[in-house]
Amino acid sequence: MIYTKTGDGGTTSLVGGSRVAKDDKRVEAYGTVDELNSHIGLLAEMMRSRQGGYYDELKAIQNNLFTIQTLLATEDAEIYGRLPQLQIEEVEILERQIDTITDLLPKLHNFVIAGGNMTGAQCHVCRTVCRRAERCVVALNHEVKVDEVILRYLNRLSDYLFVLARHAVVSDGKVEDLYIS
Repeated sequence: MIYTKTGDGGTTSLVGGSRVAKDDKRVEAYGTVDELNSHIGLLAEMMRSRQGGYYDELKAIQNNLFTIQTLLATEDAEIYGRLPQLQIEEVEILERQIDTITDLLPKLHNFVIAGGNMTGAQCHVCRTVCRRAERCVVALNHEVKVDEVILRYLNRLSDYLFVLARHAVVSDGKVEDLYIS
């Protein structure tokens, strides 16, 4: 059954069974990461036909985000320790991908306005949702300790999405929309 009715009163279950309010910082954090994961799913489909392996990169990112969601939804330390953990190597992979994409791009001297083409615009949607997810996780970290790798990964992921947005526009021969003051 898809509905349980247990959340009708404004609470939800965490991994392990404890119940919290649906506006709890933990729920807000993993829910925003879930939203990001959905946006990246759309972006992955938009990137499927492009050269460069971006579809596969984005699918790997979705798996990492699901790991993050699960960890954020777990407050029981015993259960948390048995779950798959996000490894620092995943941050390093993002850094290498950022460097590779950046090498393909012209130097940037202005702020970029989101858009340029549909794929670039979707990258920017993902980037801004990623930044919001990062803020939610930082807020949660003020109350309960969040693994530093999660914080680093989300920070790096927004950078990856920024350069991927630029690449999606430039590789289509389009001109980036730049902010000129």
